[in-house]
Amino acid sequence: MTGHGTFHTPYRDYDVLAKWDSPSWNDATRAAVRERLENVPPPRFLDPPDYAVLEAVCARMMPQPVPIAPWIDDKLARGRSDGYRHASLPPMGQAWQQALRGMEAEAQARFGTGFTDLAGGRQDEILQSVQAGTVRVAAAWQGLEAGRFFSEMLQLEVVAVYYAHPAAWSEIGFGGPASPRGYARLQPGQRDPWEAEEKP
Repeated sequence: MTGHGTFHTPYRDYDVLAKWDSPSWNDATRAAVRERLENVPPPRFLDPPDYAVLEAVCARMMPQPVPIAPWIDDKLARGRSDGYRHASLPPMGQAWQQALRGMEAEAQARFGTGFTDLAGGRQDEILQSVQAGTVRVAAAWQGLEAGRFFSEMLQLEVVAVYYAHPAAWSEIGFGGPASPRGYARLQPGQRDPWEAEEKP
């Protein structure tokens, strides 16, 4: 779940933002990318203790500088959803609040201190128990399946927010929205001249 080995991108010299003034992007694309880079939303939904736990969780699951917690909080504040949720899960906002407080309760019960005060390894222990559904403070998780929350809300949101950021696009060699240029070579192993090239 939280393996922190060093990742070496095969696109180490690629910077998707170099496309900014190229024919690959039009004004609408530039505006969307600028919004993601410059207008990071302030906390509005989660209270400060819950938000601090969320930031710590995101830092363990995806240890890099891209802001993730602000966009999750923004989605909760807007009441936006993906249009579905498992019947056993509470509404999205309620589920996030309960899960973050559940992680805090786990930290207090196991280690006698708050989640954000724990060393990374101990935070990982709690996250791994949430993922496995082996949480210990049952009262804090009543009505919320910890493992299902991890796999169907937490993990999905953290990954989705990260890969919506241009820094992550560069890491995986993704050229961003195909507007207006588009892509011509669509078969496996083919690439357009303006796409990232893998380097050993």
